[in-house]
Amino acid sequence: MPKRAARLGRYVAPMTQRTGRAVQITEPGTLELLDAPAAEPGPGQALVQVAYCGICGSDREVFAGTRPAEFVRYPVVPGHEWSGTVAAVGPGVPESLVGRGVVGQGIRTAEGTPASLEGDTEGWPQEYEETGFTLPGGWSTWLTLPARYLHVLPEGADLRAAAGIEPAACVAEAVLLADVSAGSKVAVVGAGTLGLLAVQLLKGAGCEVTVVHHNDERRELATTCGAAHYTGDATTLGATFDAVIEAAGVPGIARTAVRLARRGGRVVLTGIPAQDADDLSSLELVSRNVHVLTVFGAPTRAWAYAVRAFSAGVLDPTPLITHEFDLTDAQAALDELAARRGALKVLLKP
Repeated sequence: MPKRAARLGRYVAPMTQRTGRAVQITEPGTLELLDAPAAEPGPGQALVQVAYCGICGSDREVFAGTRPAEFVRYPVVPGHEWSGTVAAVGPGVPESLVGRGVVGQGIRTAEGTPASLEGDTEGWPQEYEETGFTLPGGWSTWLTLPARYLHVLPEGADLRAAAGIEPAACVAEAVLLADVSAGSKVAVVGAGTLGLLAVQLLKGAGCEVTVVHHNDERRELATTCGAAHYTGDATTLGATFDAVIEAAGVPGIARTAVRLARRGGRVVLTGIPAQDADDLSSLELVSRNVHVLTVFGAPTRAWAYAVRAFSAGVLDPTPLITHEFDLTDAQAALDELAARRGALKVLLKP
């Protein structure tokens, strides 16, 4: 006899019928395409069919073996910038989630603790765990994760665009920490994916945004995203900005960002340089009363902010998508991003 669900009596197809595939990094420099059938979601879990998954610099670090050892565990299926549709839920999860478009938080927090309830990633009481780095990620047909990390999208949402919500959530936290308001003058240092998504969110908050990028190639796109000004030379700007969001992640850039802030201004650092060579001056920080804050990952409040902005049309990652590859071409996707031929947001489609 067919197995029937205990809650509502609906027929449950055997999960072994849900076939799939995944790309795994078995060790630095080695990709492997695997058969990866879906596993039945357990209590509190949801099974998501992945629609798109973005690739970012941290995925390249995992492949190259340059990500710090405490933030990766091999072998691993990468992919933390994903979007998809809920295909099934486990006991204790509302059935109404099935069929809904979703994105999901990657960093795990302990269930039931105040830190978890507030979405405070600073308060992890356990070792670091994150989708796509220490836990299976979105370079796969199927992804199973605790349903409490899902954020539901509006009906009919563009899942291709929604794959950009994860990086947007990271810079949404930067925008929240910057404490800006309508009319604030804000500099965004770096016009990569994070920087340009920050421009969209800041523009949506009513800020006057100046983009600082090392060359002129992103000027048009920065303008499309809402930048009022653009320069390739930070030395032409005075220390006049109410807030500065750094999204470049290159050595020395933190000091550049600090020098753009007005007295009493806020600087939010999001990039992680390959070499620690920023040499921030405590004399400069204290004498000018500049407040420096940092972002690593995105807490729940930032995810909620990014999803609301996406739902309202304020956030649109679509202009940043430059390349799409089938999951079987994951190596080519990584190579394209590494080649620096204009690739910005590269998507894999499982």
